[in-house]
Amino acid sequence: MKNDNKIENAGSNRRVHALLSALTVLIGVALLIYMVTVENEPGALPLLLIVVGSGWYLITRNRFRSREM
Repeated sequence: MKNDNKIENAGSNRRVHALLSALTVLIGVALLIYMVTVENEPGALPLLLIVVGSGWYLITRNRFRSREM
């Protein structure tokens, strides 16, 4: 019974991590579009948000995959 609960928790944690990392990337893309249209150059913060969000997603995806085996 305890293993079933851990599997359900892992599934919900995976969804939360995927949602938050995608939200971080989307905020970064929106901010990048805004910065390019207003200032005609990308800023460091939007690029950092995109890189961090993408890295967060890839790292957590690999961690959850390795735990499933």
